[in-house]
Amino acid sequence: MRAFVIFIFIVSTSLSLKGQYVDRTNFRAGINGGLVVGDFSEAYSFVLGLDIYHHWGVSKEIDLGVATGFSNAFGETQEISGSGLTIENKFDNAQFLPVAGSVRIYPTSGFKFGGDVGYALGVNKGNDGGFYYRPSIGIDMNGGTKEFNISYFAVNGDTATYSSVLAGFLILF
Repeated sequence: MRAFVIFIFIVSTSLSLKGQYVDRTNFRAGINGGLVVGDFSEAYSFVLGLDIYHHWGVSKEIDLGVATGFSNAFGETQEISGSGLTIENKFDNAQFLPVAGSVRIYPTSGFKFGGDVGYALGVNKGNDGGFYYRPSIGIDMNGGTKEFNISYFAVNGDTATYSSVLAGFLILF
């Protein structure tokens, strides 16, 4: 009898937990754009990028996954004048390839927040990359097949932090 009661308890518990699980396993890809802020805002202005995510739903409220993509900040041309002399300096584009773990939390259906943490490889010459983090908030649209998000993209290098504020659009595949 005792074994039967334990068996019933395990079966009923697993069935109730199964009802809590929502399979949101998905692959999303999209584009983003924004402005450079902070340490590099004088040298770079506009950012365009590509986002690629694969998430697995681990509970009704939480997705875990991996993230990568590409980010390109367009370099500015600056002129410094003084004493009848003008010096012009053109900054090369800053490019990053992030490789990160990702978490998303769904407090309500269609709304999420979370972030990515990992390492951003510096693609352009003289860019060593660094520790990468990207907190974000997002809203699912069109029945969850599209997402609009806002995020803060940051790479902590040895001497300075590259950061930008982005708006993005993802499509579920």
